[in-house]
Amino acid sequence: MNPHQKFSKALQTIPLVAILRGLQPAGALPVGQALLSTGWTLIEIPLNSPQPLDSIAAMAGAFPQALIGAGTVLTPEDVRNVQAAGGQLIVSPNFNPAVVREAVRLGLVCLPGVMTASEAFGALEAGATGLKIFPTEMITPAVVKALRAVLPASTVVLPVGGITLENMRPYLAAGANGFGIGSALYKPGMSPADVTENAMNFIAACAGTIRA
Repeated sequence: MNPHQKFSKALQTIPLVAILRGLQPAGALPVGQALLSTGWTLIEIPLNSPQPLDSIAAMAGAFPQALIGAGTVLTPEDVRNVQAAGGQLIVSPNFNPAVVREAVRLGLVCLPGVMTASEAFGALEAGATGLKIFPTEMITPAVVKALRAVLPASTVVLPVGGITLENMRPYLAAGANGFGIGSALYKPGMSPADVTENAMNFIAACAGTIRA
């Protein structure tokens, strides 16, 4: 499968991006295996983690069925470095047209961070695969609903920042397609067993909310 096929499949099964901030390369494969054991296939390693490209390369080599990539991608050079390491997912906290265009040129899945309608439409025009609504701590479900009302119906909307088991329901009801999950899923020092348990809890909460 190409990156976009992997992304589409994940959106239909487990539409959750694991944000593994602070992951050490030595923990990449154990934590990756913990996530994949639950069926989780969207994994982001922020570039401000220790030796992130090493972790991305290890995971991309070991788990070809998953969509592995980087967060905190700020420049076109970052995009090229991630792709060279085997990464296929580009996530940013902001919308930089040059970053989106480079990701599109390389055939990667690109999720820029946006907060306003202007940023959202600009990102889509540049070719973004979907939109990271960030930071969710500042964006209520009502705002997501308002954005969803004006965005193209096919737009993928993923709130990120402060997402917990308890606050997923109102965002999904407002039209979110999934979420990026950070410290509530993984913190440095967590055991693979802890990550597996957290992952299963988020999958259950997301699926339960969708069914409701």
